Amino acid sequence: MDNLNENMNQDVDKTAEVDTVKAAEINNKLIVSNAPHVRGGNTTQLTMLDVIIALLPALIAGIIVMGYRASLLTLVCVVSCVIFEFLWEKLLGRESTVGDLSAVVTGMLLAMNLPVTLPFWMAIIGCFVAIIIVKQLFGGIGHNFMNPALGGRAFLLASWALPMTTWVAPFTKLHIIGNADAITQATPLALLGGEATGELPSYLDLFLGNVGGCIGEISALAILIGAAYLVIRKVITLHTPIAYIATVFVLSYIFGEDGIYQILAGGLMLGAFFMATDYTTTPYTKKGQIIFGIGCGVLTAVIRKFGGYPEGVSYSILLMNLAAPLIDKITAPKPFGTMKKGEVA
Repeated sequence: MDNLNENMNQDVDKTAEVDTVKAAEINNKLIVSNAPHVRGGNTTQLTMLDVIIALLPALIAGIIVMGYRASLLTLVCVVSCVIFEFLWEKLLGRESTVGDLSAVVTGMLLAMNLPVTLPFWMAIIGCFVAIIIVKQLFGGIGHNFMNPALGGRAFLLASWALPMTTWVAPFTKLHIIGNADAITQATPLALLGGEATGELPSYLDLFLGNVGGCIGEISALAILIGAAYLVIRKVITLHTPIAYIATVFVLSYIFGEDGIYQILAGGLMLGAFFMATDYTTTPYTKKGQIIFGIGCGVLTAVIRKFGGYPEGVSYSILLMNLAAPLIDKITAPKPFGTMKKGEVA
C-alpha cells in the first residue's frame, strides 16, 4: 500500500510539473500590450522603400525632360537629408534612424518640389530646415507636425523667391552650376492666371510632362504610375487624393477656370498622392482623410484664384497639417461602452 501511495504521489508531482512547464510556455507566448494586437509584416523601412519606388517614374520623367542636373539636384537633397539626420542623432546620442529611409524620402520629395536651376547650396539649406527644424526638433519621425519636405520648400520660397520661381523650357541643356544660357519659361498656371504671357500648353503636354515646372510635378502620367503602385501595395488609400482633386475640379469651374487644366497643371497631382497622404501629418480616420482632402482642395483653389502666387498646393497641405489633430479629435470613433458627457447609465 505504501508503494502504491508513493507511486501515485510521484505521478501527481510529474503531472503538476508538466502543467507548470506548459503554463510557462503559454505565458512566454502571451504578451500583454496595447492595441492593435495583430502584427503585420510592414515596417517603416518597407513603407519608405515603396514610396521611393513610387517616386521613381516622376523622377525619371523629370530627368528626361530637364536633363541630368535634375538627378544631381535630387542626389544632393537625398545625401544632405541623410547626413543631417545622422549627425543630429549622433550629436544627441540617439539611435540612428537613417536606416528607415525616411530621410531619403524627404530628400526626394523636396527635390521634386524644386526648380531644376536652383543652386545646390540653397537646396542644402532647405534640407537642413526639413530634417532638423521641421522633423528632428519635434522628436523625429512620427512626431513632426507638418510635412518636412513641404516645410523646407516653404522656407526656400519665402527666402529666395526668384530662384524658386525660375523655370526652364523643356529639354533645355543646363550647366551643373551656371545656367546663364537657360531658356526660361512660365509655368502653365502662371500663363493661365495672367501672371505671364505665352501659349498655353495642351492637355497632352501637361499629361506627358512637356512643360516647365518643378522636377517631380511636370508629368501627370508618371505621377499616376507611382500612385497606382502605392495603392496596389496598400501604402495609401484614395480617400484624401480623390477628395482633394475633386474639390479643386469643382471649385475651379465655380470660379470660371478650366477644372481639367487645374488638375493636370502644377503640383496638385504630386501633392495629392505623395504629400497629402503622409501618415504622420494627416488624419488617420477615413472620414478625417476626406475632410482633410476637401480642406486642401478649397485652400488650393482659393490661393490659385485669389492669391498672389499661382500655385497653392504646398501652403494648402501645410495649413491642413496644422488642422489634422483637430480633425482626428472630431472624427475619432467612439470607444465601445463609453457614454457621452452628461449621460447616466
